[in-house]
Amino acid sequence: MFEKSKFVLCVDDDEDDREMVVSAIKKANPLLEVAHAMDGQEAIRILDKAKNIENLPCLIILDMNMPRMNGRETLAVIKKDEQLSKLPVVVFSTYQSSHDTIYCSQYGVELLTKPNSLTKINEEINRLLSVCDDE
Repeated sequence: MFEKSKFVLCVDDDEDDREMVVSAIKKANPLLEVAHAMDGQEAIRILDKAKNIENLPCLIILDMNMPRMNGRETLAVIKKDEQLSKLPVVVFSTYQSSHDTIYCSQYGVELLTKPNSLTKINEEINRLLSVCDDE
């Protein structure tokens, strides 16, 4: 865990997608650390540890379709937790269904289709990381 360092939590079961996001984060801001989770259960464990040391991520990038605990379930847990509910979350998904769009909008969370080019990923990550600069 990152003792008092600014970090982003990337939750995605696809290793290639995680690596692209991490690469884009490091390119945009080399000082940011990145924590990885393969699914929602692992993400919640990381967030619980972060709460205990009072060092929450500046941004959570969450995949929708994952094993064990998917993005919908993970988002619901995050938004029901008083300490976590105000954290900026963006959902990155391979495709957008109308159900996912409605679900995310209920929580005030942006839903993005994963960009299909490295340039677009870098642009989106750069835009999203602006929330980390505000702290």
